[in-house]
Amino acid sequence: MLIAREAIAGMIPHAGAMCLLDGVLAWDADRIRCLSGTHRDPRNPLRLDGQLPALCGIEYAAQAMAIHGKLAGNLEHKPKAGYLASLRDVRCRMRLLDELAGDLIVEAERLMGEESHVIYGFRVCVGDVELLSGRATVVLDAGRAKS
Repeated sequence: MLIAREAIAGMIPHAGAMCLLDGVLAWDADRIRCLSGTHRDPRNPLRLDGQLPALCGIEYAAQAMAIHGKLAGNLEHKPKAGYLASLRDVRCRMRLLDELAGDLIVEAERLMGEESHVIYGFRVCVGDVELLSGRATVVLDAGRAKS
């Protein structure tokens, strides 16, 4: 593992159990591949009535995108914050994540972007089985005043 959970916790705004990723397996200027077993944790803060809906995989992907943004830093000015603005072509192939025995592999690929927004493609898998995929637009520093 290239980057462990403790380092990840310092890269994203989420603390404690809300830091969902356990490690970064690989990354380059355009993509990131992360690992997580937190979907099996009964204390996962995204659980609803004791279950973890598969659409919560979007938050796992969003955290991978945030980490990628910190690591790749391919913008001229580092943003202070990023906000998930839209989702497109989301395909969810199961109802729950917590029923899965294997670790989640969370992948995000930067498709395009500029100083104000970035578009990522994402996938959440267990082994070779894709559970969730789609595209996300992240708005960077949405509250920053324009000059």
